[in-house]
Formats: sequence, structure tokens, C-alpha cells
Amino acid sequence: MNENAKKGGISVDTEHIFPIIKKWLYSEKDIFLREIVSNASDAITKLRRLESLGHRESTDEQYKITVTLNTAEGTITVEDNGIGMTEEELSKYICNIALSGAVDFISKYENEAEGAKNGIIGHFGLGFYSAFMVSDRVEVITKSYTDAPAVRWICDEAGSYETTASDKAEHGTAVVMHIAEDEKEYLSTSKLRAMLDKYCSFMPVEIYFIDADKDEDNEKEPAPINDVTPLWQKQPSECTEEEYKEFYRKVFLDYREPLFQIHINADYPLNFKGILYFPKLANEYETIEGQIKLYYNQVYVADNIKEVIPEYLLMLKGVLDCPELPLNVSRSYLQTNTYVSKVSAHIVKKVADKLCSLCNTDREKYESIWKDVGPFIEYACMKDRKFYDRTKKALLLPLTDGSAKTVDEYLEEGKEAHEGKIYYATDKALQAQYISMFEAQGIKVVLFDKAIDTQFATFVEQYMENVKFLRVDADLADALKGDGVTSESETLKAIFADVLPEKTEVKFDALKDESIPAILNVTEDSRRMEEMMRLYGMGGDTTFPTESTLILNTASPLVQKLETEQDSEKAKQIASYLYKISLLSQKKFSADEMQSFMKDSFEILMKL
Repeated sequence: MNENAKKGGISVDTEHIFPIIKKWLYSEKDIFLREIVSNASDAITKLRRLESLGHRESTDEQYKITVTLNTAEGTITVEDNGIGMTEEELSKYICNIALSGAVDFISKYENEAEGAKNGIIGHFGLGFYSAFMVSDRVEVITKSYTDAPAVRWICDEAGSYETTASDKAEHGTAVVMHIAEDEKEYLSTSKLRAMLDKYCSFMPVEIYFIDADKDEDNEKEPAPINDVTPLWQKQPSECTEEEYKEFYRKVFLDYREPLFQIHINADYPLNFKGILYFPKLANEYETIEGQIKLYYNQVYVADNIKEVIPEYLLMLKGVLDCPELPLNVSRSYLQTNTYVSKVSAHIVKKVADKLCSLCNTDREKYESIWKDVGPFIEYACMKDRKFYDRTKKALLLPLTDGSAKTVDEYLEEGKEAHEGKIYYATDKALQAQYISMFEAQGIKVVLFDKAIDTQFATFVEQYMENVKFLRVDADLADALKGDGVTSESETLKAIFADVLPEKTEVKFDALKDESIPAILNVTEDSRRMEEMMRLYGMGGDTTFPTESTLILNTASPLVQKLETEQDSEKAKQIASYLYKISLLSQKKFSADEMQSFMKDSFEILMKL
């Protein structure tokens, strides 16, 4: 070191702070690049601020940050043409870890213009020392915009430094990191580019990357590696659908188009921006965990921050820029911060507003994506009553004919035929006979073919007065009944008493459709109880609800013929077969039930 140089030791309150910085300052060593580049961005932002306040004459200078890799010399250099530092400022901000250049700058100029602190990313203090996580020496070569003499500062990993004069001609700062022997992996073009892409892709100042070993003879004009005006910084009215899709592909490397996006531009009192996407899943078995990238004034902070998004919306992908969070935010901070909880609540509201908007203004698209979003929206409603209250007018009921209705639309259209009742099927093929009976009478049938659908139905009933969801095999709607006389037959009761299982009773009704001899009904409450027991592992080997009703259609020629059958054994065989056919249209047979059904079928065929 130079004999005439000013020398000293880093002023800190704790002994051996450098070993601690080297090992524990950040959870990931890669973050050192974010910190140093952020400081460079801050330096340029400060100079621009001074120009806007009239403290410096504006120029046409192109502000930029250059990151240079020199493998031969074992260095990574981050250089800016920002505000720079005097020797006094360098000593104040660099040699005293506890101080922050950003905080000091803000306090000096905050009263001169509204929002003077906006855009200052971090702290040119502790963050700067992240460079020592990978370096055994760090140089700072800087010249203030005030034209004070340039200064060169060099410090080793033990904290010993020296300050000398520099011949740097232009204002700005260069931080030269001499990479330690055991950290040589960072002297890699691909690794450095990957780190810049991760942490610096959207910083507000143009960043250029130079590989000194490869770019020396390259005459091609370099291009910035970052987007200084990311999509979330624009007004939604300024963005096109294609731009939203392109941004999604770029950030999440997912080439499936998202179902829709939500552009958030919150001002007072929250002040945060972002774009959230509802991704399209390849199938129902694909992982539903989304990805939220958190930024601070366009600087990447962390990936997959679950604390900012309610648990029931974790399938969302997106970016959030929250300038009121500290750059080095911790999970515990997020969990207890009131700003974070308000951001989360605002996101919930924006998602609900978007769903309602799609339902009201782009119904065709909304219906086309409901199959993908429906289960998640239903789950969200069940988890958060406020979310349900906001979206209840936009909750769709998919119908067996391929169309969809909101709950209100379904109830309004069916008020004459089935007031307050919503009929649904859970298996379109298995329950086809029931569906056709209802549709023949102009009653639309809802298709609940996912496990969550019936749980959602139970939930909705709690908040909608006089509304009841009924599976098509749970209730004989008045609209299905004909004008024929319904009369009970003791003869048929006796025949079926010998073939029906326990707790299955026989009733009689005249149906409009004479071709259907019998239908089997199971009460909605009974079936839901069985489903709940099965869901919680309490159902044992039960394969069918215990309470059911076989309704014999007195208008059916087959039932009328059965009543007059003289051969009692044949009558019982027909009755048994009739019950099994009715059972088959409601549920899948067990192995024993299928074997018995096939045996009866063969015997009946032999008698033809």
C-alpha cells in the first residue's frame, strides 16, 4: 500500500464484523450483485433528482450502469455516472457502516419537492459491504458531480483500508470487486448474466454487461440487459393484451397463455403496483402453486412471497412492486407488517373486481375460462366471506348443455318451475336419465363434476335464504309429474318388499314420461352426510346411502303389467331387475352388485 496514503480502520461497533458480513449478511451470496448495482442506480437517481430540483444544470448525458467481468484479472466492476462522492462523503458513507447515504440524502432534500425520496432504492452503507461476501479486496473509485478531486479507496477483507487520490475524470463511481479464490465461480459470464437477469432485469437505469475477455474487439453497439420501464409501471390503458402476454412469457417462462391478468396501480394510501396473472393449468393434477415476485422500486427482492397473497389465491403468478417495504425484507417482517396485510386485502378486492368485470363486460370469455378458474374461486369464497360477498354476482353455474348461468340467473329463469331449487348432476353419463327428464320439462341442470362443487353448494346455502341445491336423483320435481291418477298398490308393495334392501321404501307417482318405469331417489341430506363421512374416513365400507326411495311410475305400462303378473317368482325377478336398473342410473355398481345384475340379465334373456 502507498506510504503517503491516509490509512485507518472501518468504524464499527462490533468486533470482527467482516467475518460476519462474509458469512451471514444475506441468505444468498448472489445478492451482492443486486446491492452493488442498486447503489449505482441510487447514485444516478440522486443526480437526476438534483437536476430536477435545480441544484445542477440539466445535461443530455446518458445515464447508465456498466457491469464488467474481467476473468484474467479476477474482477467484477460495477460503474455508474451518477452523483459520485467527495473524499469526505466516502469516509462518511463507506467507512462507517452504520450510516446510510440514501437516508442522509433524503433528509437533506425531502422538503424541497414532494416525493423527493421516491426512487431511492437502498442504503449505500451495509448493502455495499455485501461485496465482501465474495471478494478479498474491494476498490471504490469515485468523483463527485461537484468537481471535487477524485478519490480511490481500497479495503481488504480484514477491514483495513487506504484512501488515495485518483485520476478519474468523469463524475460517478466504480466499485471493483477482486473475487476471492474460493468464490471464482462468480467469474463466469453465464452465472453473472443469470444473476443480472434475476435481480436487475427491471431496474430504472440502463445496465450494460461487458465481458472484457470476449467483448474487447467487438464493435457492435451493446444493448442494455434490462427494461427500465417494466409493464407494471405503465397505466393499464397504455398496455395491450399482447404486451401482457409477452411480459408473462418473459418473466415466468411459461408459453401457455394466462387466462387473464389484473393490473394494479394503487396510489394513496397503499402505494404499490403490480400485475397478477391467473395461469392456465395443463390438467387438474398439475401443481397449483403460483409465483409472486416481489420488487422494491424495480429491484428484485424475493421470489414466491406467500405472505403478500392470501392462501386461497396462491395459484396466481405475478410481480408486485412495493416501495414501502425495506429492500432487505424478512419473512417475519412480512407476517407482522400492517402494510403487507393492507396490500393483501387490496389484491383480494382487485381479483374480485376483475371477475365481476369479466362477467359483466366479456361474458363469452368469462364462461370459457370458468372451468379453469371456477374451483379456485369457489374455494376462495369458502375461505373468505368478504370475497364471496364481492363475487357472488359473478359465480357461474356450468350447465349440462355446455352453457352457464349465474346463481341469480338460474333462480330467476326457474322461479316458475322450481322456485328456490337448484338441480345439479355430478356425473353426466351416469345420471343421463335424470338429466333428460329434467331437461324435457325445460329445467336446466347444473353440472357439479368436481369434489369441491358440492361443498361449495353447502356453503352457498348458508348465505342465501330459501335456496336449496338438490342432485337430480334427490327430489321428484313437481314439473316431472303428470296429470295421471296416482294410486298406491299393495300388490306392488308386497312384491318389492321381498327384493329391496333395508331402508329403501316404495312410493308411487304418475310421471309425464311413461317410458320410465321407476326412478330411485336419495335424500340430499342423507347423501351429503355419507359423502362427508367418506371424506373424513368414517364411512367404512358403505357404498350407498342408507335412506332411499324407489318411485314407481304408475303411468308406465311395465309397472301396470307387473301389478297383474300372476307368476310370483317372475314378478319378484322383474321387480329386482327394475330396482337394479334404477340403481345403475344413479351410481356405479360394486363387484357383487354387478355380478348379481349380470346373472339376472342372462336369466331374463333366456326366458325371451
